[in-house]
Amino acid sequence: MKPTPQPPNPPDNFITRWQQSEAAERANFQSFLTELCDYLDLPRPEPTQADDDRNTYVFEKSVDFKNLDGTLARGRIDLYRKSHFVLEAKQGSNAPAFSTEADLRTSRPRRGTAVRGTHGWDEAMLAARGQAEQYAKALPASEGWPPFLITVDVGHSIELFADFSLTGKAYLPFPDPRSYRILLPQLDRPEVRDRLRAVWQDPLSLDPSRYTARVTREVASKLAQLARTLERNHTPKEVAEFLTRCIFTSFAEDVQLLPEKSWLHFLESFRERDDVAKFPEMASSLWSTMNVGGFSPILRGEILQFNGGLFESTKALPLTKDQLGLLIEAASSNWRDVEPAIFGTLLERALDPAERSSLGAHYTPRAYVERLVFPTIVEPLRADWANTLAAIAELVNVGKTRAAVELARAFHQQLCNVRILDPACGSGNFLYVALEHMKRLEGEVLETLVSLGETQQALEHTGITVDPHQLLGIEINPRAAVIADLVLWIGYLQWHFRTRGDAQPPVPVIRNFHNIEDRDALLKWKRRIPAVDENGAEITQWDGVTMKLHATTGNEVPDETARRPVYQYTEPKIAKWPEADFIIGNPPFIGGKDIRAELGDGYVEALRNTCDDVPESADFVMYWWQRAAVLTREGKIRRFGFITTNSLPQVFNSRVVAQNLNATANPLSLIFAIPDHPWMKSLSL
Repeated sequence: MKPTPQPPNPPDNFITRWQQSEAAERANFQSFLTELCDYLDLPRPEPTQADDDRNTYVFEKSVDFKNLDGTLARGRIDLYRKSHFVLEAKQGSNAPAFSTEADLRTSRPRRGTAVRGTHGWDEAMLAARGQAEQYAKALPASEGWPPFLITVDVGHSIELFADFSLTGKAYLPFPDPRSYRILLPQLDRPEVRDRLRAVWQDPLSLDPSRYTARVTREVASKLAQLARTLERNHTPKEVAEFLTRCIFTSFAEDVQLLPEKSWLHFLESFRERDDVAKFPEMASSLWSTMNVGGFSPILRGEILQFNGGLFESTKALPLTKDQLGLLIEAASSNWRDVEPAIFGTLLERALDPAERSSLGAHYTPRAYVERLVFPTIVEPLRADWANTLAAIAELVNVGKTRAAVELARAFHQQLCNVRILDPACGSGNFLYVALEHMKRLEGEVLETLVSLGETQQALEHTGITVDPHQLLGIEINPRAAVIADLVLWIGYLQWHFRTRGDAQPPVPVIRNFHNIEDRDALLKWKRRIPAVDENGAEITQWDGVTMKLHATTGNEVPDETARRPVYQYTEPKIAKWPEADFIIGNPPFIGGKDIRAELGDGYVEALRNTCDDVPESADFVMYWWQRAAVLTREGKIRRFGFITTNSLPQVFNSRVVAQNLNATANPLSLIFAIPDHPWMKSLSL
């Protein structure tokens, strides 16, 4: 066997040697990236071939840009690997011997794109990211969108941006705005080298949703088993509230808001001492302390105040030994990595006896949620930020750094006041995904402020941040409404620790903003009373859920013995929606012909008498669509986006859309639509 050829420069010298580079990037970038591949034990880029379709891992990959006049302009990607990344390289320079900002601003660098550590360098790297995105956009459709964009300052840093949806809609700092930039000395760290190797070899393995989805499903499965046994002796509502407190306590322990493994050891102690009967009293004592903060005799130490309404009730249910074992299994899970975007749905099913059987089968995948969140919320907010960045650059270039800081601060304040409404929020997955992308954008804003001279400590002391109070929801299912609130707080705190390290959040840790309302989204009424017939007997109808097997065909048919009362609604009015900037969601789908059977005659009559701008045969979702359309046309919201139905083009539904698109005053514009997209209960985990 031939010995493995040695790279031209020993890997141990790679970091030291390249830290000295300051020439123009065209002179250095290919050598730097080739030696980087050697250093990481990766294959080097291949020679360019005449057939461009075969250039799947090459320097100087050619792409064609379409000009407005129809002509083509040729561009070249510095380094390209199909289905992996587009890389754009720049070359900065180290600061000269002087150090004042005025000197750095007025002195012309002798080498490289810009002086590192200045706002000019930040601008150059931001421009490189934009250039990489334009190259990705210009790739032939057959190539697909790469999951990563990489920007490199030769000899200084490597920046990673990821879009695991492979739609090119939002390449975001990876893994987060705090650690997306890898400085050359950090290549000494094994975990950093492993991350870069994965970008080169298996980029989708870095998609956190792949791991977190599995963890989340495992956790929800354990909770479902526990809920099933508890409901033999307790109501579903009692079980849901109890397990919600257990869930947050498990999460708080894993992110060290409680002492490490303190909750787990607390649970295990009952098994070791064989005194599980004492669990309810002791757990209630712990939760009482978590509500107000202070010394906990249960954990034998000081704990933070959590509050937020979650621990207003501290009731703990008695457990058998087997139930305690299930709770210990759930508490042993990795709660830090639970995926809020799907956890809410799975938890709702785990706690709902009617839906528990579907727990392991299907869920709404995060990528589907993002396909709506991006055009509705993320893209307009990022367009606002791009305009602000351009204005900041102009101010910095003329020496008005303080004004640039104030402009960035003003945008941050504006971002922290943006309100998102989901008027059929379910367990909160749309709201959580919106929150996460707003937190990502906030991280970029704060990074810009730091580059302008603000300190991280000063920014944190302002107390202004994107948080759950901006995410507004209406949900008629009380269990789902509680879960939505829980999901938002878990997601918010996950993001806090992801970007702030071990810094503790402000107390109380969670707050009751009353941002998730448990009520009907369409109607408000004075009283709801059972309907009676001419003999005074209550009128009932099939409950819309229970099925039985037909005696002859064996098919499932409605079980007419399962009944529910029919109600009358006195003084019905249109329910008000809280003020918001964007509206998003997945309202319930009930076909127009099925509304009476599922909602009851009384509700349908009240709805149609109140909302006369929706045709009687329209699907139920169109009542949400019409309400949001009116708010948009009145200028009260910027955009709205809903999952509707593929029957939207049908006559009665299309009338709702047409009357808003064709209105004389302030007509709507349709900016994004997918004609037939798989949705609920469509994907196995």
